[in-house]
Amino acid sequence: MMDLAAHLLDLETRLHRQDVRADAAALRELIAEDFFEFGVSGTVWTREAVIEALRGESFSPREVTDFRLTLLADDVALVTYRGHRFATPERPASDSLRSSIWRLRDGRWQMRFHQGTLLS
Repeated sequence: MMDLAAHLLDLETRLHRQDVRADAAALRELIAEDFFEFGVSGTVWTREAVIEALRGESFSPREVTDFRLTLLADDVALVTYRGHRFATPERPASDSLRSSIWRLRDGRWQMRFHQGTLLS
């Protein structure tokens, strides 16, 4: 399970990298077609809406702490963590609780669901 935790942490944090966030093909590899997200703003996002929004975002570096894996089935995993977004001239710093459901299909893990909860 430790190898899977390390693998999913790597996949999750790829989604935090500026080069990946700007690459629609890379995002489609990581995010399942039937993906949806409950954003910290309360917005419900689809895969294509997320890909489009990330193309125009003002990037902020991120940090993950307290990463945990819960295996829900052999091919379904829940990951939870604390996320920190560093301040930039365009955006203030923020902290959130994050959860993602990853699903194994055709030999690769893809994110199926994500939720962010803002911490005040």
